[in-house]
Amino acid sequence: MRRKLLSAAVCGSALLLAITGCTATSSTDSTTSGGLTGSGSGADCIIDSPVSIGAAFSLTGAAAQYGAGQQNALELAAADLNKVGGVSYELTIEDDATDPKQAIQVFDSFIASDASIIVGPTLSNTAKQTDPIAQDAQVPVLGVSNTAAGITEIGDYIFRNSLTEDAVIPQTVKAAVDTLGVKKVVVMYSNDDAFTESGYQAFAAALEDQNVEVVDTLTFSKSDTDFRALLNKAKQSAADAIVVSGLIDAAVPLVSQAREIGIDTPIIGGNGFNSPALLAGAGAAAEGVIVGAAWNSASDNEQNVKFIADYTAAYDTAPDQFAAQAYAGMQIIDHAVRSGCSGEREDLKASLGNVTDVATVLGNVRLDENRDAVHDALVQIVQDGKFTILN
Repeated sequence: MRRKLLSAAVCGSALLLAITGCTATSSTDSTTSGGLTGSGSGADCIIDSPVSIGAAFSLTGAAAQYGAGQQNALELAAADLNKVGGVSYELTIEDDATDPKQAIQVFDSFIASDASIIVGPTLSNTAKQTDPIAQDAQVPVLGVSNTAAGITEIGDYIFRNSLTEDAVIPQTVKAAVDTLGVKKVVVMYSNDDAFTESGYQAFAAALEDQNVEVVDTLTFSKSDTDFRALLNKAKQSAADAIVVSGLIDAAVPLVSQAREIGIDTPIIGGNGFNSPALLAGAGAAAEGVIVGAAWNSASDNEQNVKFIADYTAAYDTAPDQFAAQAYAGMQIIDHAVRSGCSGEREDLKASLGNVTDVATVLGNVRLDENRDAVHDALVQIVQDGKFTILN
């Protein structure tokens, strides 16, 4: 039987070791079985066989804007980690087509294969369909962009490194109230998507906490592209701001059409607005939009600076938050694999349950007792065509 004597202080991910030169304390392992259990731990972990990782991202369909960046970042992270040595990763990324039915097929194929863990899917709405299948099959899942409530409640094999809407939106609303003096708002949200509905619930609670009056609540479908009728209604309310929970495909036309009809009040968006696609698609209309964020692209965190430079060089475009979270997801998986020196599903599940202050491109990340991410968030505003921190 394989016997492990793990060090009490395992240094962070191998990628951090490569960047900082940090040296992990070593451990011993009397035997190795080959395969996915290895010897040593942390930087000294050696696993003979590649650790297989399956990822389901939305590469086509309504969420393709997010999935493309996630794919790029996951491939970049795997390539970086494979240069470190000791542990290698074999990555398979499949398109869930922004369709829960397609995502279920992808998850089934990963479960039937030798995948040690599944990363994804891109949308919370899809995760609510796929994650119960992985839970039943006892395959660990790491969500890297699922922010809706109830995701990790699906079961103890489900983890995520993406901050929930409940963690980010209250800070966003408070910042808008403190800096802009917002007292009454119109709320708009897509009511046919788990992520945007969860965002709406978080906004409603945060607005109540800040004693902000909601003068009207307007709903739309995630497939809608013409918001002029709703926006004209919002304009007539004379609210101080418009609060929106929607995906990026709705965010761009909604913001653009609001400015076209003369709405110049601030627009406060949920996590779906946090993408360079908003800046590219809405252009000058995006000026003044306020968005909560789980990733500070301006952070001088050494890993973050290197990630942005490498990503931009590799793909000729800057990463967004979804890409940063995907890259951080691989860093967390690597930390978990190395801390237990095993890519076996059960061992990986156990190691993910002990993730504490892993240094990533998002900053130090902890997974709490509910398997949810804990790390700093921030509030941004679009100024001069860029996301900048709202002070």
